[in-house]
Amino acid sequence: MHQLRVINPATEETVATVPAATAEDVATAVTRAAAAQRAWAALAPADRARLLRRFAAAVDGRLEELARLEVTEAGHPLSNARWEAGNVRDLLDYAAGGVERLTGSQIPVAGGVNLTFPEPLGVVAVIAPWNFPMPIAAWGTAPALAAGNAVLLKPAETTPLTALRLAELALDAGLPEGLFQVLPGTGPVAGNALVEHPDVAKVVFTGSTAVGKSVMAKCAAYVKRVTLELGGKSPNIVFADADLERAAAAAPGSFLDNTGQDCCARSRILVQASAYDRFMELLEPAVHAFTAGDPDDPATLMGPLISAAQRERVRSHVPEDAPAAIRGTAPAGRGFWYPATVLEAAGAGSAAVEEVFGPVAVVQRFEDEAEAVRLANATRYGLSGSVWTRDTGRALRVSRAVAAGNLSVNSHSSVRYSTPFGGYKESGLGRELGPGALAAFTETKNVFISTED
Repeated sequence: MHQLRVINPATEETVATVPAATAEDVATAVTRAAAAQRAWAALAPADRARLLRRFAAAVDGRLEELARLEVTEAGHPLSNARWEAGNVRDLLDYAAGGVERLTGSQIPVAGGVNLTFPEPLGVVAVIAPWNFPMPIAAWGTAPALAAGNAVLLKPAETTPLTALRLAELALDAGLPEGLFQVLPGTGPVAGNALVEHPDVAKVVFTGSTAVGKSVMAKCAAYVKRVTLELGGKSPNIVFADADLERAAAAAPGSFLDNTGQDCCARSRILVQASAYDRFMELLEPAVHAFTAGDPDDPATLMGPLISAAQRERVRSHVPEDAPAAIRGTAPAGRGFWYPATVLEAAGAGSAAVEEVFGPVAVVQRFEDEAEAVRLANATRYGLSGSVWTRDTGRALRVSRAVAAGNLSVNSHSSVRYSTPFGGYKESGLGRELGPGALAAFTETKNVFISTED
């Protein structure tokens, strides 16, 4: 049996081995899930909500354990990992609150009564990434379960441990056997089997744009529903009238959080020319203060990259002679470390246009609002972005003009479980989170009842 080796990115030590699911394992899991889903959907909504709240409570009781697992398998700083575990709990609670509010409608028609019913899809596959293993797994899992579906979760090959523990906690909370199953495995085997299984009604995929396109093409053969959350190359637009001290202090977190392994990373810093020199003076000490080191140290803000392969990918975007405006430090020795790096746009090469997925940003001048918007939109991606200005009118104009799904003004906060999340262009398809999350896992059934004699 093929085994997945889980490596601590900070030490390069093997911390666990996990059996990799085969195509036959996936087929068996789909059969079990379909049976469990029928019983789950037949429960009274209040009972489904109650069980999901018990699941949330079980997660709450194991927050520290889950956070420590995330530190071990993903190298996240402990404070980040604690937030991630709490986000799973909060999302389960939020989804549970939507179960009894997933209502249909009565539409006035002649000759009778017309009703609509939101009905669950059936079995949903959630293919989660390694950059935020717990939260993103929950983004698909929680609303899908709340809407009456069964879920098969395939975590990334490098980060299966928290997903497996969440499945155990779901059973401890009383969710039916087979309803929420975790299938660690490789993309070409387990992932592909889920995508191509005819009884999987929807695939929720988070990952690279290239793989997302492949998933979408395979789902098309079955007219299978799909939600895609893919790449990003998000702008951080700083106007001269902004609070420059605040903007510069916040900028490092926008592209160094999770070591830059974030689709929402503001890796293109666009600064109005008249404020450029002052902004850079303020940015340099802020970048150096974003300390990299032992993920278990409370003072650490940035951990290692996930793997040696990811470190080489980042290096490939940053030539040795690249014009680095700012270069931070990272620990020497074992671990997949890479220093915070800010490049000047001229000569930055692929880092200026491609998603690096590491602690690298490119800084560029612009003259006026029109040029800022043009530069912000000069990418095939459209996931997120930020606008820094004191002018409310400008903030609204630029936010509406930038082709991205999630904009924040005088902030870099893009993601809340209570608001929609998703991208434009090649950053994805569909929306996750927010009040409409459950509806994305249902079909609408229309029923007309004649009242005529």
